[in-house]
Amino acid sequence: MTIITELTTLVATYPVYATVIGALAYTLVVKKLPWKWLNRNPKRLPSPPGPKGYPLIGSVFEMPTERSWIVYDQWFKKYGDMVYFEALGQPFLVLGSLKRTGDLLEKRSSKYSDRLWLPMLIELMESDFNFGMLPYGQWWRRHRRSFKDHFNPEAIVNYRPIQLRSARSFLHRLLISPERFLDHITHTFGATIMSVAYGITVKESGDPYLATGHESQKGAAAAGIPGSFLVDMVPALKYVPSWFPGAGFKKKAAHWRQANQDLARIPFKYVEQQMENGTAVPCVATKLIEKLPDKSDPKYAEERKLAEDVAAVSYVGGADTTISTVQAFFMAMALYPEAQKKAQAQLDSVLGGKRLPDFNDRPSLPYINAMIKESLRWNQVAPLAVAHVSSEDDEYDGYFIPRGTIVMGNGWTILHDPEEFQDPYTYNPDRYLKDGQLNPNVRGPEAAAFGFGRRLWVNLTFGSMCPGRHMNDSGLYCLFSSILSVFDIKPPVDESGNPVQLKPEFTSDYLTWLVPVQDKDWT
Repeated sequence: MTIITELTTLVATYPVYATVIGALAYTLVVKKLPWKWLNRNPKRLPSPPGPKGYPLIGSVFEMPTERSWIVYDQWFKKYGDMVYFEALGQPFLVLGSLKRTGDLLEKRSSKYSDRLWLPMLIELMESDFNFGMLPYGQWWRRHRRSFKDHFNPEAIVNYRPIQLRSARSFLHRLLISPERFLDHITHTFGATIMSVAYGITVKESGDPYLATGHESQKGAAAAGIPGSFLVDMVPALKYVPSWFPGAGFKKKAAHWRQANQDLARIPFKYVEQQMENGTAVPCVATKLIEKLPDKSDPKYAEERKLAEDVAAVSYVGGADTTISTVQAFFMAMALYPEAQKKAQAQLDSVLGGKRLPDFNDRPSLPYINAMIKESLRWNQVAPLAVAHVSSEDDEYDGYFIPRGTIVMGNGWTILHDPEEFQDPYTYNPDRYLKDGQLNPNVRGPEAAAFGFGRRLWVNLTFGSMCPGRHMNDSGLYCLFSSILSVFDIKPPVDESGNPVQLKPEFTSDYLTWLVPVQDKDWT
């Protein structure tokens, strides 16, 4: 359902909503009065090209609500690599090249480092524990600095034994029940990060911690793209009571809010209790708790909330997002057996068929490293990353970009650019290799797969991309190399024993997931 259809249905069915919509319309009219813009745009510069839409409502009819990155990619072909439009008074700017993302989100980061305040995601669902969604400021800086301390390249070396152990367990589960490979992927990465973050060993099946984490991520995926829910465009709707007809989004928000609260609070409280009993396993949470001030300190509550948030976001950044990449890897191996054979040949030459790989083997496995890059490029976990918001009016390349514009870099377009990647829709790890080694001259997926831009001075040393990417990278290496050293991945078969013709299909939420093929064994 499009936003305009949802809007029309609400007003027609429940007239009380007309008051809210009327207030919105009045606001739009005031915002559009000419004198409001003259001082802000004295040169009368035009907006960047894009669909013009209609008076007041703008491009609501054209605004995509499903697989938006594909729609925006088509718009780039029509309007160029920078597309501007407005919907219900909210300006949007979508960037389709590294030049544009670099010029605005990197070089002008002081103007484009803010985050959009999404009422559904942040207020109603209480996702503010995830500092990736927080507006720029001191609270955000403290979260990111603390997270960096535990997940920088030096720190994650300490987690390698846990990753290897989880990979070995994954192989055993895959051997016993290969038809449940999607469940096994979810369990493996959830188990890894729960051990790293909280020292918790999860159950083999039906684990409540993993169920809560996955439910939290489902909510983030559904509400992460601006405009996914009408309340993001009409914030006044957040005051509508949940029992009121047409307020189904409030019920969804309540469900996901509970998942978020449980994700952040329950395992952290468990670790606190274990520390009091002297039985806690060393982990990220124990290190954070050890640094807390005394409970009598006025800053204790704030410091504890910070510690709780950092531990919780470890799961969000280290589990489900990596799961999506591994799902795509399984699909790619079934679709491109030649790539699988090349990887297995290299693994056999290094391991001799006598042992499983470890991290010491990584320099000798360039094809596996190329596979990691290609898996991140071929299907991105978050094609539009996290939206930025301009904090002041700006002039760029002859155009006027107003304060409050939602700015998104379309990583999918950048990593499927046919001028950079020959046959971009084909899974081909060889594109990253030259003379058998990784080619540094090929655009790597990290250019667009982990987000864009800087958050001012904090990122001058650590960068602005997803701070959990180092953990992600080592986890992918561990699993890809382990799987292909012992298993073949093949398409499922039908009732006659013939291979099923596969077509890669992924969900259209903020985080993309493989749409599973219902049926048989993939291994």
